[in-house]
Amino acid sequence: MKSWLTLIFQTLKVFILFTGCTILFYFGITWLNEEYQDYHHFDEPKGTAVKVSTGEHGGQTSWLDRLILFYLNGE
Repeated sequence: MKSWLTLIFQTLKVFILFTGCTILFYFGITWLNEEYQDYHHFDEPKGTAVKVSTGEHGGQTSWLDRLILFYLNGE
Protein backbone atom coordinates (compact mmCIF):
# COMPACT_ATOMS: atom_id res chain seq x y z
CA MET A 1 0.00 0.00 0.00
CA LYS A 2 2.82 2.37 0.83
CA SER A 3 4.50 1.79 -2.54
CA TRP A 4 1.28 2.81 -4.32
CA LEU A 5 1.10 6.04 -2.37
CA THR A 6 4.75 6.77 -3.12
CA LEU A 7 4.17 6.07 -6.82
CA ILE A 8 1.12 8.35 -6.91
CA PHE A 9 3.00 11.09 -5.05
CA GLN A 10 6.00 10.87 -7.43
CA THR A 11 3.69 10.94 -10.46
CA LEU A 12 1.86 13.97 -9.06
CA LYS A 13 5.17 15.79 -8.52
CA VAL A 14 6.26 15.14 -12.12
CA PHE A 15 2.86 16.26 -13.42
CA ILE A 16 2.99 19.51 -11.42
CA LEU A 17 6.56 20.18 -12.56
CA PHE A 18 5.65 19.53 -16.20
CA THR A 19 2.54 21.72 -15.98
CA GLY A 20 4.50 24.54 -14.33
CA CYS A 21 7.24 24.46 -16.96
CA THR A 22 4.67 24.38 -19.75
CA ILE A 23 2.86 27.41 -18.34
CA LEU A 24 6.15 29.26 -17.89
CA PHE A 25 7.16 28.48 -21.49
CA TYR A 26 3.75 29.62 -22.79
CA PHE A 27 3.91 32.96 -21.00
CA GLY A 28 7.53 33.42 -22.13
CA ILE A 29 6.58 32.91 -25.76
CA THR A 30 3.57 35.21 -25.33
CA TRP A 31 5.80 37.91 -23.83
CA LEU A 32 8.27 37.63 -26.72
CA ASN A 33 5.43 37.84 -29.23
CA GLU A 34 4.08 41.01 -27.62
CA GLU A 35 7.59 42.48 -27.42
CA TYR A 36 8.28 42.11 -31.14
CA GLN A 37 4.75 42.50 -32.50
CA ASP A 38 5.17 46.18 -33.35
CA TYR A 39 8.74 45.78 -34.59
CA HIS A 40 8.75 46.74 -38.27
CA HIS A 41 11.08 44.39 -40.14
CA PHE A 42 10.41 45.68 -43.63
CA ASP A 43 10.65 49.44 -43.23
CA GLU A 44 12.44 51.43 -45.89
CA PRO A 45 16.14 51.71 -45.02
CA LYS A 46 17.44 55.09 -43.97
CA GLY A 47 20.51 56.72 -45.48
CA THR A 48 22.34 55.64 -48.61
CA ALA A 49 21.23 52.00 -48.72
CA VAL A 50 21.65 50.03 -51.94
CA LYS A 51 19.20 47.37 -53.09
CA VAL A 52 21.02 44.04 -53.00
CA SER A 53 18.97 42.09 -55.53
CA THR A 54 19.61 44.34 -58.52
CA GLY A 55 21.69 42.58 -61.15
CA GLU A 56 23.06 43.28 -64.58
CA HIS A 57 19.61 42.95 -66.15
CA GLY A 58 18.03 45.64 -63.99
CA GLY A 59 16.63 43.12 -61.53
CA GLN A 60 14.65 41.21 -64.19
CA THR A 61 16.06 37.69 -63.80
CA SER A 62 14.14 34.45 -63.87
CA TRP A 63 14.08 31.98 -61.02
CA LEU A 64 16.18 29.56 -63.09
CA ASP A 65 18.92 32.17 -63.59
CA ARG A 66 18.89 32.88 -59.84
CA LEU A 67 19.11 29.14 -59.06
CA ILE A 68 22.05 28.64 -61.43
CA LEU A 69 23.79 31.66 -59.91
CA PHE A 70 23.15 30.21 -56.45
CA TYR A 71 24.78 26.90 -57.41
CA LEU A 72 27.70 28.56 -59.21
CA ASN A 73 28.57 30.80 -56.25
CA GLY A 74 28.02 28.08 -53.70
CA GLU A 75 26.11 30.38 -51.41
